[in-house]
Amino acid sequence: MFDTHIPRVQEALTHASRILVVSHVRPDGDAVGSVLGLGLSLQEAGKSVQMVLNDGVPSNFGFLPGAEQVVRKPQGEIDLIIVVDCSDIQRVGAALDGYGQPDINIDHHVTNLNFARINLVDAKAVSTTQILTEMIRKMQLPLTQPAGMALLTGLITDTLGFRTRNMTPKAIRLVADLMEAGIDMPYLYEKSLMSKSYEAIRYWGCGLSQLQRDGRIVWTSLKLDDRREIGYPGRDDADLINVLSKIKDCDIAVIFVEQPDHKIKVSWRARPGFDTSKVALSFGGGGHTAASGAEIEGSLEEVQENVLRATRALFNSK
Repeated sequence: MFDTHIPRVQEALTHASRILVVSHVRPDGDAVGSVLGLGLSLQEAGKSVQMVLNDGVPSNFGFLPGAEQVVRKPQGEIDLIIVVDCSDIQRVGAALDGYGQPDINIDHHVTNLNFARINLVDAKAVSTTQILTEMIRKMQLPLTQPAGMALLTGLITDTLGFRTRNMTPKAIRLVADLMEAGIDMPYLYEKSLMSKSYEAIRYWGCGLSQLQRDGRIVWTSLKLDDRREIGYPGRDDADLINVLSKIKDCDIAVIFVEQPDHKIKVSWRARPGFDTSKVALSFGGGGHTAASGAEIEGSLEEVQENVLRATRALFNSK
């Protein structure tokens, strides 16, 4: 599939001069790294590129070169729309309002809905930035230091520092290639994965104080009031879900993050043998077998009840 679609992607890029690169709301490292990595490479190739994230670049990724170029809404005419690291066009938010169907969809989620004219989707890739790194090399696009930093950041964060079970020799070789090109992997590892703000750790405290367990499932919630009181700037869980997933003798961790407009962001993490992507998909979300998410309308209490009921059913089906 990769080799089949690359010529189509390359042809579309060749004939476009004004390109929009966009990813999902509440962007993680792979979303930010994909937008910046591809966008900066295309700029170096002489293209006019707008890099767009509905929620902007989270503060913890503000150190990446080019982050200041990312805007929340595109402006003017666009020849080509590229959506990266997004399984469902609805997850782009309002960033594409008025711009029509995307031209190219580049992603690695198994639940991707193939919503563009050209869909370059590889569920075996550990991150969308892995796909983009391979694509940039195959198309002989410029791989500058800033673009490489962004791409490696996506690889680091989406694999939790190369520790997820979908990690592959191919991905490790790409990391080595980027390091040989002069990208400082230890620096990016520390900045993107290890370093946390004072507010983020206090935010964790709110979630940890509400931690609950039922058999081999653990869950907690983060409320809007928690975020406001502490001053945490993001709309995510500050990666608390990855802390919960380390609890011994538990197979599934779930976190509920209250959002404005009566919505709840739900994230799942699962050990091998449990496919939470199917549960997420049933609530309008998606993701991977072991890491998935959804945004669900309703009160915190009712969403928790419905999601936990559906999650417990994974154990009953075994």
